[in-house]
Amino acid sequence: MADITNETLDALRARLAEVEGYLHIDERRLDVKRLEDQSGDPALWNDADAAREVMAQLASAKADVAAIDNAREKLDDAAAALELAEETGDDDLRDEAASSAAELEGELSELELSSWFTDDLDHGDAIVTVTPGQGGLEAQDWCEMLFRMYLRYCDRRGWKVDVNDCPAGEVIGIDRATFTVHGKNAYGMLRAEGGVHRLVRISPTDAQKRRQTTFAGVEVLPVLPDEVEVDIDPKDLRIDVYHATGHGGQGVNTTDSAVRITHLPTGTVVTCQNERSQLQNKAFAMKILRSRLYEKELEKRAAELDELRGPKREIGFGNQIRSYVLYPYQMVKDLRTGVETGNVESVLDDGELDKFIVGYHRWATGETDPE
Repeated sequence: MADITNETLDALRARLAEVEGYLHIDERRLDVKRLEDQSGDPALWNDADAAREVMAQLASAKADVAAIDNAREKLDDAAAALELAEETGDDDLRDEAASSAAELEGELSELELSSWFTDDLDHGDAIVTVTPGQGGLEAQDWCEMLFRMYLRYCDRRGWKVDVNDCPAGEVIGIDRATFTVHGKNAYGMLRAEGGVHRLVRISPTDAQKRRQTTFAGVEVLPVLPDEVEVDIDPKDLRIDVYHATGHGGQGVNTTDSAVRITHLPTGTVVTCQNERSQLQNKAFAMKILRSRLYEKELEKRAAELDELRGPKREIGFGNQIRSYVLYPYQMVKDLRTGVETGNVESVLDDGELDKFIVGYHRWATGETDPE
């Protein structure tokens, strides 16, 4: 029989009221009405960009309102089921109330997390780059393991992923991976992953089966909206095209469609090769370059460590944010928050990262319980 009380529901009710305040839900309801009125104006549709922006804002406002309304309905259902269970002694009704309460708790955690994202960029898309660090060729294998972990995590959350660049490693794994994640709060969530990731395991390539420590770095940048201006002089760019190479059976164009853009004043290099045409690869590479130069400008203006990506450190010993240990025991532990799990497969193979990402944001916002 499920353990649920009226005190449990009272606590959930208080959390829901707080989230409604965080999200300014009454204002969001007014936003829905205002944006619906705008979308019904035929003149709006003469400007495709303006119409697209209004519809995006409308979809976001509707999603916030629907999430609160659904949470409120689930809370009412749980309260009604618990009341009936107490009157009739029906354990099935008590289990139903507990199930609704558990679902609501998960939904409230998501809504609370969203409320912590105060920067407009947090709510948008993200550009993620995974790069091998110390550990020789096996770091390239670790790079591929992380890449696949993030693909599974994005799939779990229903986010769309465009792989921009993923060339094969010299012997195993991949040389790097850059991919764009499209989804609500993608950047806000994934910026928790920026930093050095450490793997400890028995080397799969060592005949003596010795323990190996390898590292990979993860960079997370926001996809900049078009209205964010980044001054790029075409004269400062060197654009090279070369033959694309695929990985893992991926089909690529056999022509020189891959693009490498070098921003000469800063030495920033961006590559993209996974689209079918040179023009598409160039467009994606320019988008990534804009985000990287935007970050550099923030560093320059602030004259301090860039808060979007955190400190730039060597991808090696002493700088990791998270350790993944496969031998002599199994554990994944975030060294910033203390969040850990012994179920390594659920993290690396299934992409179950929410515990670590939510734990990071609780820690970063001063919450006392990282769990």
